[in-house]
Amino acid sequence: MLQHMGVICVLCCRVSIELPPAMPKNTPKKSTILDNKSQKCGLRHTVFSVHGDEYNGEWRDNKKHGKGLQLWKKSGATYNGKWKNGKRDGYGIYSVLIPETKEYERKYCGKWKNGKKHGYGTYFYSNSAVYEGEWSEGLRSGWGRMYYESGDTYEGEWMKDKNHGQGIIRFANGDWYEGNWQDGKRSGNGKYYYSDKGQLYEGFWVNGVAKCGTLSDFGREEAPSPTMYPIPQVCLVNMQLVLEEARLAHRHQCC
Repeated sequence: MLQHMGVICVLCCRVSIELPPAMPKNTPKKSTILDNKSQKCGLRHTVFSVHGDEYNGEWRDNKKHGKGLQLWKKSGATYNGKWKNGKRDGYGIYSVLIPETKEYERKYCGKWKNGKKHGYGTYFYSNSAVYEGEWSEGLRSGWGRMYYESGDTYEGEWMKDKNHGQGIIRFANGDWYEGNWQDGKRSGNGKYYYSDKGQLYEGFWVNGVAKCGTLSDFGREEAPSPTMYPIPQVCLVNMQLVLEEARLAHRHQCC
């Protein structure tokens, strides 16, 4: 600033300063922000799906993983148990809602794998029809015991939801069959006990039908409706004589 003859002059100097170029802001897209917020990991309270289903439990990598409770809105069914990569895996309980009583009823308690019943578990078909035993990919397979509504009970081997292998079935009337099964039918060697008559059949079966075997008395004295006469013992009176007669008959045919 200069002062000359009462006049003040102001000198302005322009200084040029070069600044480094501004770095662009790495701002994520709005869709990415919303997606990150929706990613689930760890324990979460109730999460609703687009169908109205509810899940309350643990997550990993945006999938149900760990322990959790699932409620399906459409059917009202629930699953409470272990999850792995978004599927039921481990021990869990599956229950259904009874419309009349509005109460939950257990249908299956046991092991799961990849979303299906797998391992040991109990399934309740009704109050009187229950299966307890091994499962494979959602089907009864392995050893198991089945209680039927008729009062019959089967205990033995299963394959793909059918009696298959060795097993015994006890009927409500007291009869029982013990032996081999194939595709849900008696097939192969087996024994059938007729409790009312006190008789036992031992033989070979094909597709549930007895083809060849022997029938003998078995507990006839205690049977409620035994036959009038016991089954006689069948045997050869003189085995040597029978063989000799057979040899003579064969010689005559050859001469």
